[in-house]
Amino acid sequence: MKLKVRVVQYCRQGAECWYADIDDADDRQPDDPYWYVDGCRTQAEALAAACAQLLAFDRYFATGRFPSRISQSSSSAAQLQLRSRRSTSAA
Repeated sequence: MKLKVRVVQYCRQGAECWYADIDDADDRQPDDPYWYVDGCRTQAEALAAACAQLLAFDRYFATGRFPSRISQSSSSAAQLQLRSRRSTSAA
C-alpha cells in the first residue's frame, strides 16, 4: 500500500490554519482519507502530526491489518487522530 500525505494551508476566521491528511497514493479524489488533522497552527505542526500517524500506521501494518477510510470507521479514525494530536503536542 502506498500512502501520501497532503498538507493544505487555509484561513479560518482570519487566522492561518493548516490541514493534513493521509490517503492512498493512487486515489485521485481526496474526499475520504484514512486519517486527517485540522486546525494546526503551523505547517510544521501539521507535518509532525502526519508523520506520527504514519508511524502508527506502520505499527498497524506490522500486525497484518490495514486502516479504514474515515467514512468506514469514523470512531476509530477519530481515536487515531486524537492520539496523534496528543503525541504532537507533547513533543
